[in-house]
Amino acid sequence: MKKRFIPIVAFLFVLFCGTIFSVFAQQDSIATADSLTSAASLGIADVSLTVNESWHNAIKTKFIEGNAFFMSFIALAFIIGLAFCLERIIYLNLSEIDTQRFILNIEKAVGKNNVEEALTICKSTRGPVASIYYEGLSRIDEGIDVVEKSVISAGGVQTGWLEKGLSWISLFIAMSPSLGFLGTVIGMVQAFDDIQQAGEINAHIVAGGMKVALITTVAGLIVALVLQLFYNYLLSKIESLLNKMEDATLSLLDIAVRYQVRKQKSK
Repeated sequence: MKKRFIPIVAFLFVLFCGTIFSVFAQQDSIATADSLTSAASLGIADVSLTVNESWHNAIKTKFIEGNAFFMSFIALAFIIGLAFCLERIIYLNLSEIDTQRFILNIEKAVGKNNVEEALTICKSTRGPVASIYYEGLSRIDEGIDVVEKSVISAGGVQTGWLEKGLSWISLFIAMSPSLGFLGTVIGMVQAFDDIQQAGEINAHIVAGGMKVALITTVAGLIVALVLQLFYNYLLSKIESLLNKMEDATLSLLDIAVRYQVRKQKSK
């Protein structure tokens, strides 16, 4: 999974860099279009512009208006957080199996006292349930207590693998609005600096700084909300897998008990 995660991050990072370069390249053209629009509204020139911006161009425009350099940090936090979310989604989906069918196959194999066949089934099956069963079945001849301890230890390890990376996602969820609020403060500082240089309070000057502040705040909150949706989805997915692991563990202990009973009777 690590080998799959690296290309995902690399692809998203290249996409991020390409978007940033494209935004900076279009900054001059957007500024020119704004000046022409202002001139037309004042009657200075006979300019007729048809506003038919796509959502992509609208996002680029707001990205630049919110200070492209600072907004790039919010975008980077979103891309890295999204990469972690995609990696977890892929991992958790690959961890899901038909648990009932898997347990039935294990019961048939152990019912024939063919533990090796059961271990082979576990090896050829992906997911945490199969890993727990492999650890338990590999020690099934050592007694129920040993099997139970092995299952508990393996369950703890598999739970850690399922929850891996969630702390990073929660970090970017907290970081995104913080970056947005930082942009708010920076925008306000810029507004007051402009007022100080102008020597008077001008609505145009104040509006410019406030616009930067509000755009960065909105961007940070949107990123946090999107990542929070993915985070909650991952939590529900992990909870579902943990419930299946617990149910499967009880079934494994029942299988081990029946195996031990048959073993004692055969003696």
